[in-house]
Amino acid sequence: MEHQKIQWKYPEALVSCEWLNRHLNDKNVRIFDCTTYLHYTDDHPSKPYDAESGRSNYKKGKIPGASFIDIQGKLSNQKSPFHFTIPDYVVLAESLHKIGVGNPFHIVLYSTNAPQWASRVWWLIHILGFKKVSILDGGFSEWKRLGFKSEKGESVYEPATFSPNIDGKIFVDKEHTLGSVNKRNCVLLNALSRDLHSGKNPRYGRPGRIPGSENIPASQFLEPGTQKLLSPEKALELVQKKNISETTEVLNYCGGGIAATLNAFVLRQLGIANLEIYDNSMSEWAMDSTLPIETDN
Repeated sequence: MEHQKIQWKYPEALVSCEWLNRHLNDKNVRIFDCTTYLHYTDDHPSKPYDAESGRSNYKKGKIPGASFIDIQGKLSNQKSPFHFTIPDYVVLAESLHKIGVGNPFHIVLYSTNAPQWASRVWWLIHILGFKKVSILDGGFSEWKRLGFKSEKGESVYEPATFSPNIDGKIFVDKEHTLGSVNKRNCVLLNALSRDLHSGKNPRYGRPGRIPGSENIPASQFLEPGTQKLLSPEKALELVQKKNISETTEVLNYCGGGIAATLNAFVLRQLGIANLEIYDNSMSEWAMDSTLPIETDN
């Protein structure tokens, strides 16, 4: 399988900058900048980072016509102690309708700093059953590298609607995750960097990982120096090294349910169907002393 030419299973879920540039004037294409910035704090494990909306930078330069999605504000549960907890699905659908996600539009998502912000929104839309949604491969940095035009200011779309068909099995909680530790044919896959996975970095409080986890940092699924996804062949090679096949159940986690969505997106593109995402991830797990944790030491 490694040596044969393979394709993404869902090519429509990823569009190139060249494709988007050709469709900029298509009224049925709606573009959203999903950027959020994380500013890490070293002295508050209960608050491992401050999250800053990317709106101000978006106003300084964006893909023409693109609107902005404030993930932390509009697409997260405001009552949660964690930054990005998924809201009630009905509330989530209403929030997406208000900003213009719905029929008959093809939604294209991008971010300026890391594609996991776009993949987070991709999954939030996907689990509600709306399928005409794609990630812009390479994001805004690739768009600019190719010399395509950008604009300043802010764009807002008219509301749109779709009938939700909710998949409530993708995003899971800590109890479900605990039940998956040592579960047969289930791999817990950590998308955080190696220093966090090993326990050398205590950013989330108790250092370490969920016991038995494998580690593929989300950044490893990107071509070095870019925001573009690896080729399917290279991505498959990474995944196979962790003994993940199409029949494996994979529970993805990270620090706050963001980077894990990129790993899950790539795994789905490789044909792995049984996927879960632990929403609050180590932000929650590390702060609960009743939950097991392990390090390399």
